[in-house]
Amino acid sequence: MGGSSIKYLWLGIFSLVLVWSGINPKDQFTWFLEVAPAIIGAVLVVATYRSFRLTPILYFFILAHCIVLMVGGHYTYAEVPLFDGLFGAERNNYDKVGHFFQGFVPALLAREILIRKNVVNGDVWRNVIIVSICLAFSAFYELIEWWVALATGEDAEAFLGTQGYVWDTQSDMALALLGAVCSLLLLSAFHNRQLNFHNRQLKRRVG
Repeated sequence: MGGSSIKYLWLGIFSLVLVWSGINPKDQFTWFLEVAPAIIGAVLVVATYRSFRLTPILYFFILAHCIVLMVGGHYTYAEVPLFDGLFGAERNNYDKVGHFFQGFVPALLAREILIRKNVVNGDVWRNVIIVSICLAFSAFYELIEWWVALATGEDAEAFLGTQGYVWDTQSDMALALLGAVCSLLLLSAFHNRQLNFHNRQLKRRVG
């Protein structure tokens, strides 16, 4: 499949899941809050496709992250099927999947930008900065949840998804940290190959 076909496939899958997610969601307000980041992400992906085209692996995981958000928006994170009591848990832990992705995918995005823009020299410092960016993003998202809760009161309870767990905020950030570390450990080698291929294609276009 060519780049154009993959682009339309990406948009098609995103649109289908978004439409499904918006049909009779569990809570309309929660649906809007949860899918808003996915929609913003899709708009940025489309807007930067020509000027700063990303690697295929990154487009794949951005789409996967958007789907996680849209599924959570449809059911609310506390009521996603198959996650009630999973592995003996006393709560629905789908929100933990979302927060793992909140570190996993931004880590890959930050890595691609830092490498392609030559922002940092050396793998160690680059990885430290990537993990720090992901933790900062996770903490900022927790602040957004707090601000929404203050502004809307009980209407934000499903969006917060704490389910009575007192350490929910800390565990959310810990999962984002774990996701960032796993992304760097598992995908860096494959990501490097795709970046090298991207650079060779760019040189051919310039040449």
